[in-house]
Amino acid sequence: MKVLVINCGSSSFKYQLIDMATEAALCSGLVERIGESMGNLVYKAAPGTDHEKKVAKEQPFPNHTAGMQAVMALLVDPEVGVITSLDEINAVGHRIVQGAEKFQAACVVTDAVKAGIEEVAPLAPLHNPAHLQGIEVAQKLLPNAPSVVVFDTEFHATMPPKAFLYAVPYELYKENSVRRYGFHGTSHRFVAEAAATFLNKPHDSFNVITCHLGNGCSLAAVENGKCVDTSMGMTPLAGVMMGTRSGDIDPAILGYLAKHKNMTSAQLDDMLNKKSGLKGICGMNDMRDIHTARESGDEKAQLAFEMFCYSIRKCIGAYFAVLGRVDALVFTAGIGENDDLLREEVCKYLGSFGISILPEVNHKRSGDIRSLSPKDARVPVLVVPTNEELAIARATQSVLSK
Repeated sequence: MKVLVINCGSSSFKYQLIDMATEAALCSGLVERIGESMGNLVYKAAPGTDHEKKVAKEQPFPNHTAGMQAVMALLVDPEVGVITSLDEINAVGHRIVQGAEKFQAACVVTDAVKAGIEEVAPLAPLHNPAHLQGIEVAQKLLPNAPSVVVFDTEFHATMPPKAFLYAVPYELYKENSVRRYGFHGTSHRFVAEAAATFLNKPHDSFNVITCHLGNGCSLAAVENGKCVDTSMGMTPLAGVMMGTRSGDIDPAILGYLAKHKNMTSAQLDDMLNKKSGLKGICGMNDMRDIHTARESGDEKAQLAFEMFCYSIRKCIGAYFAVLGRVDALVFTAGIGENDDLLREEVCKYLGSFGISILPEVNHKRSGDIRSLSPKDARVPVLVVPTNEELAIARATQSVLSK
């Protein structure tokens, strides 16, 4: 089976074609600036291998259909294509950010499913409508390939009410769906299962804290293979400090700023999502730039780094309390997988929890799953490269095989 995985945004989409026989990516890429005067397309055949072929184009893409048509043409191109006919694509897997309580498992797309995704769109107004566009385009261009939707919120659906409810009037939950949903669920599930396999532990009795750290960050507490708590909330704004998002703050700050700075709800939302976090403290949200600035003595960059690590460490400590027994601590995603300085700083004060890492192992770069801890460590620290596209493809295959 060959599965085309699509992650569609309002003006862009990422894609990857995966051969499920080998679970290898045949091609990957993205199309961005859709609807603007000039768009970008990147296509990589055999990505990450010695046989990689890359195509980069600048041309207008008036809509998602035009962008997808350009990708389809490259898929079957005699020089860079990876299939001979679009009929070789057996299924399409779609990432959907918000499933709310309506969708708690991946499913085949039907008219009712599309209506349900639209129904919960107010909880993810920037994402769900764009995902629906991706579904419509895929069904139009690949009518013989069934579409399957996989929800970011699905893995967190096992949280108990004591974890997902907010201490606000209960009717806001019943009438307005105000609760914690969590995100990055596909990644958290993937790395939790990969960590259990790596440590030869049964998935259904494995307790792990997973740290998905990129420009967006979230942590999850996984007990017996199921999520029991996660740091993001009703939206991806909550939780630990992030690249441009504030994470948790005193909610009274919003009323204070509205009164004393005459800020509107839209301005407050923009500030918290796009101008806060690392960027708000030091003006940068790329950790590589922050490290460079730290090395040159930039005090705000140093402060931003310390705040970031501190917020992650606090959350890890809280999840030790939630789980009681922890079998592993996992770092994943762009920062988690690649930033040895971050991992060292986060783990520095966690020795009382049985956590220690070997500097010589931590500082080595590798694209493989690996342990950073001594063999006799009570709680091994792992780096587990995430692969959300493969996780979506696996879920798609599983749904269609039933």
